[in-house]
Amino acid sequence: MALFGRGNDAPPVYAEPQDPKWVRASSGHFHRLVHIDPEEEGLSRASGVYVIWHSGVKPGWVYAGRSNDLATALHEAGNSDDIMSYEVHGGLFVTWALVKEEFQNGVLKYLTDTMRPHIANPAAAKIDDYPVPVLPPGSTG
Repeated sequence: MALFGRGNDAPPVYAEPQDPKWVRASSGHFHRLVHIDPEEEGLSRASGVYVIWHSGVKPGWVYAGRSNDLATALHEAGNSDDIMSYEVHGGLFVTWALVKEEFQNGVLKYLTDTMRPHIANPAAAKIDDYPVPVLPPGSTG
């Protein structure tokens, strides 16, 4: 798939958003942020993009980010009072995709622009890369 490997510097161009293969638990459901053990999931030094959202009566996207160490990023999210304040809205869920580093900023830019998470990621606002369209978690296209 081109999203995960191209040999040139041209921005990826897709007619449709690509499926980045958002990770789910072995049960087939998405992980609860409060229950996940990022090291047990093999996320130490794993590079990718992650998304956090809340369920409930009025579900919403909470935060989107990218990291070269997803375990550290998820621990930081779990320790963030701003993010955790949404736990009361039906629980917080998290997923990630192991997107190649050269496409992570574009994916993050696209997700931030289209999902408009409740909590702004200051790093996403500074991204100059072309947006790389991906399907949001839970979407089948």
